[in-house]
Amino acid sequence: MALTMLNELLIEDPSPPLLLYQVSKTKLETLNYQSCFMQDVFAHFPEILFIHRTYNPMGKVLYTFLVDGPWVQLEGHLAQAVYFAIPAKEDAEGLAEMFQVFKKFNPAWERICTILVDPYLLSLLSLAMEFPTAEVLPSAFHICKFLQGKFYQLSLKQPVEQVLLTSLQSTMCSATAGNLKKLHTLLRCCIPPDQLPELHSYWLLNDRIWLVHRWRSRAESSRYFQGLEVTTRILSQFFGTTPSVEQGMTSLLRYMRQNSGDKARFSLGLGPQSSHVPSDVSRQSPKVEQLVEACIEHSLQTICTGPAAQLCLGELAVVQKSVHLIGSDSEKVNIQILEDTHRVQPQPPASCSCSFHQAFHLPCRHILAMLSARRQVLQPDMLSPQWTAGCAANLNDILANKWSETVGKHLAVALLTEEVGQLLQHCSQEEFEQRYSTLRELADRWIGPYEQVQL
Repeated sequence: MALTMLNELLIEDPSPPLLLYQVSKTKLETLNYQSCFMQDVFAHFPEILFIHRTYNPMGKVLYTFLVDGPWVQLEGHLAQAVYFAIPAKEDAEGLAEMFQVFKKFNPAWERICTILVDPYLLSLLSLAMEFPTAEVLPSAFHICKFLQGKFYQLSLKQPVEQVLLTSLQSTMCSATAGNLKKLHTLLRCCIPPDQLPELHSYWLLNDRIWLVHRWRSRAESSRYFQGLEVTTRILSQFFGTTPSVEQGMTSLLRYMRQNSGDKARFSLGLGPQSSHVPSDVSRQSPKVEQLVEACIEHSLQTICTGPAAQLCLGELAVVQKSVHLIGSDSEKVNIQILEDTHRVQPQPPASCSCSFHQAFHLPCRHILAMLSARRQVLQPDMLSPQWTAGCAANLNDILANKWSETVGKHLAVALLTEEVGQLLQHCSQEEFEQRYSTLRELADRWIGPYEQVQL
């Protein structure tokens, strides 16, 4: 029966998909499926991969791989799906084999920067081993669904439950550090202490999780969650409620083919693969500029060490305020940002004639301006090895380079100020009052109470 259904599916498909499966005497054991269109979509948008699991009554699990991120502008439900897989077992060996087949089907896997997953995905170690250069993070969507389900399970009073659900929805659509902190505080106030550990509320204070999601506006976040909600319900409708795995997959793939009329309309104009962009694209709306800058910011946070990323984000802030691309050819790019002109060498590792890059060998405002103008993001080979994520570089390593005393002091003060600010924000009210009063006293003694010092 399984072979008959799959063969019918292949005959109906005008362009043969990539299909690898294993069938026992009674049922389908493993499946790896990807159409030509799905493979093409992933090749253009491999930077952020979203993985979702759907359970079947027979005990099988369907893994759906979807592309995610600012670059992806696809219409239609399941349009972002780029791969389907059913592993033999959900253990380390079965998942490793599934990921290995995916990599053989998709050479672009090496460009994956971030993988968003269900926090309860089994064998995260297998995922990290098969994709060593990618950062694995819990997805905002799965965290939202997890908390939503927990609120219902706890059988809270109706007014309390409604307040939590409303706050959760508002926070997910505007995942700023302040809103996440407010939701975290609300959970501590409304949830009984013995049940609070079940919610894993510490996820709300992990800024790395939300940085990937924060580039979206409130309206875009709402559409994002609604779109994923519909997608996951479709997967559950066809695969999660049908006892027959083969029949469920056949119905799902037929649904995709019948509802793919708009799939060819997606635009590849913002793809990071593009090395040059027509002049009219560079004059697009500020919305496009924000998406590009969000992608560059994410690539900095992903590829660089923490201190190096902080310095580069300061340079990016200058780019966001004022940038002019004043000349370009295939070999060199001239960049001017309301200051002296500098020469940028785009070929990896990227270099620039400015003093910031000469001292730190980090992406300066001019290199970042070039990436922004070309609609590209930072790639690992554009960065010196000592500043890549995972290295032991720290702030002292950076400041030990040749640099002017004034700028060195400014950087040290700026980073120290940010660190103190983080400590003040993420502490209890009692600790905050104590730390703030100590800081207030130090400032008054040093500068003098006769001059109001803003903390």
